[in-house]
Amino acid sequence: MKKFYGWLLRTIPRPWLIRLSYVFRLFAPLFLKGNKVECTVCKKHYRKFLPYGTHQRDNVLCPNCLTLERHRLFWLYLNEKTDFFTAKHEVLHIAPEQCFYKRFRSMSNLRYVTADLESPLADVHMDMHHMPFKNEEFDIVFANHVLEHVDDPHQCMTEVLRVLKPGGWAIMQVPIDYSRETTYEDSSITSPADREKHFWQKDHLRLFGRDYPQRLRKAGFSVDENNFSAALPDDVRERFRLQKEEVLYICKKIT
Repeated sequence: MKKFYGWLLRTIPRPWLIRLSYVFRLFAPLFLKGNKVECTVCKKHYRKFLPYGTHQRDNVLCPNCLTLERHRLFWLYLNEKTDFFTAKHEVLHIAPEQCFYKRFRSMSNLRYVTADLESPLADVHMDMHHMPFKNEEFDIVFANHVLEHVDDPHQCMTEVLRVLKPGGWAIMQVPIDYSRETTYEDSSITSPADREKHFWQKDHLRLFGRDYPQRLRKAGFSVDENNFSAALPDDVRERFRLQKEEVLYICKKIT
């Protein structure tokens, strides 16, 4: 089964994976009934989650709403540390995740705009390097696991800063190798196999290191390196299957 999941992720284009996932969700939960792990987003519980990733991680994918560790942490943070679910906000969601899309879309307090280069969930199809939005249009921008795919992450960061209102904030999580002091980039690495070996996935163009928050600050953001996950009790992290080391980078546009 693990090999099959890996083959799917390597072979099927992302837009088709999104479409096929709706069928997958109909039957996968039937095989995992139990109460050992719980999803923070859909509130369903199972004896375990599914494996996921080109380099398989066990017990991480919710079979109902398809959250991974980062999505469940993100949802907890929004609920417990922000007014995202209660106050009026203009929100831009780049590369919208399926587990959030319908939930955010249904929230009456949000003007919710989705954008992506090719996703079928996007309202606006665009290149993040040159976004077709006005200056200071949004209160909040989400762009999780996007910057490892783009040609120029600094340009994309500055575009997010441009469309944020003064006082607005963004969350732009990326895969990080915390053993690396600096981000690893090499433009000569172009084959899918080599990119997967060096950057963890065939469509990644870099592997970020611990200098990621400095890169965000260089783009003009004030950055809160929030250790929300590490502050949670061990049993809570284990039930929700969260990564203790994942830091949330809360990027604010200073007025």
